[in-house]
Amino acid sequence: MKMPFSKKEYHLESPWERPFTKIITPFESFLHHQMTTGLILIFMTILALYLANSAAYAEAYQHFFHTYFGMSFGDAEVKLTLHHWINDALMAIFFFLVGLEIKREMMVGELSDPKNAILPIGAAVGGMVFPALFYVYFTYGTEAVNGWGIPMATDIAFAISALMILGKRVPPALVTFLVALAIVDDLGAVTVIALFYTADLNLFALGTAFALFGLLLAFNRFGIHRVLPYAIVGILMWAAMLSSGVHATIAGILTALAIPARPKFNPHFFSDHMDDLTEQYKKHDKKDENYMLCENREGILAEMETSIKRVQPPLNRLEHGLHLPVGILIIPIFALANAGVAINWSEMDTLLIEPVAAGVISGLVLGKLIGIFGVAWLMIKFGIARLPSGSSMSQLFGTAFLGGIGFTMSIFIAELAWVDPGIMLVEAKTGILFASVIAAVIGLTWLRFIAKPAPDYKPE
Repeated sequence: MKMPFSKKEYHLESPWERPFTKIITPFESFLHHQMTTGLILIFMTILALYLANSAAYAEAYQHFFHTYFGMSFGDAEVKLTLHHWINDALMAIFFFLVGLEIKREMMVGELSDPKNAILPIGAAVGGMVFPALFYVYFTYGTEAVNGWGIPMATDIAFAISALMILGKRVPPALVTFLVALAIVDDLGAVTVIALFYTADLNLFALGTAFALFGLLLAFNRFGIHRVLPYAIVGILMWAAMLSSGVHATIAGILTALAIPARPKFNPHFFSDHMDDLTEQYKKHDKKDENYMLCENREGILAEMETSIKRVQPPLNRLEHGLHLPVGILIIPIFALANAGVAINWSEMDTLLIEPVAAGVISGLVLGKLIGIFGVAWLMIKFGIARLPSGSSMSQLFGTAFLGGIGFTMSIFIAELAWVDPGIMLVEAKTGILFASVIAAVIGLTWLRFIAKPAPDYKPE
């Protein structure tokens, strides 16, 4: 069929611009952002370690993140160190994104189908229980035992980045399994933070926070799709949580759970409406018309843009819009502020066998392996669940090691574990860094050189 326009007329882009962009699914976009985040995280972690161990910059590094900043509203004042602003405020946005991912995954993702969800859920539970047991074994009877939640976490960005490095050697279903497992793991970590790492409660502030959460649910119930009301009430709930003693980042999770997952426009109506707008656009489409000055066309395009926004659920829009800023700004800033551990290499052999470090390392490396692979193997062996499509038991074994890359969430929990941490926080962070490297190296080596996919797996 002959084109009604020449190639030159059909494309208005500059010669170096691509007229079409490859259409990717939200899940593919999610994986791409996780890969990018993982690479930036590695750089920022190395930078933080360099600054913390540099004779020239160590003091300035510590002083900068412990400088106080604040704001006041009449008699009310919030004054925190930059370190606390990052951990309590910026990370609330990270937890908001985590909440969106959990909600989406439970509604339409891997966790929405019980047959598919049972394996990552079971493996995730095992991957939280066994690391905690390993940690308690090394620290039982001491103050350090309060850090039992540290090795429970899996860093989704690092773990997915490691798996994606292997490319087509890894079946897509195995990547999906790890994503689902990490999201369940995040949900478990958030629950642990809310229930066990909470200071003395201010019941009035906590009641205010939950009243505001009820208001957010009412917004959803009555079909409010604009993001601004949720943002305003979410910020107020964050402030109430901050005063309540419950960690303020929980407000991010609760706000996310209230975000509408249904579009304002019915998809069928949207399709018909876009057809009408396309027909109107064609009526104003004259070959000799100045594209910059056609008000009718601009109006139609504006209506198309509005319609596209309305057919996308707010949950999808926010999740897609936040992946990049959270991945390249918030998480790397968190790593820069929290990964800077002053390491005394002459005492490293002693430090790593201290109860906290030993508990964290054994929990993340061995506990995660036994918990994830052991539970998954039992569930598959007894017919409760099935292997991810195209993958082998050997690949599942290697993937379980990658679940031991703790980092972001583990460091976050370590910051909350003790009122007066002292050397325990240094031991915990050192253990997290060493364990994450060990788990990544073993997991990648196993998956690259030893594990083979299922015989019927054919890379696309």
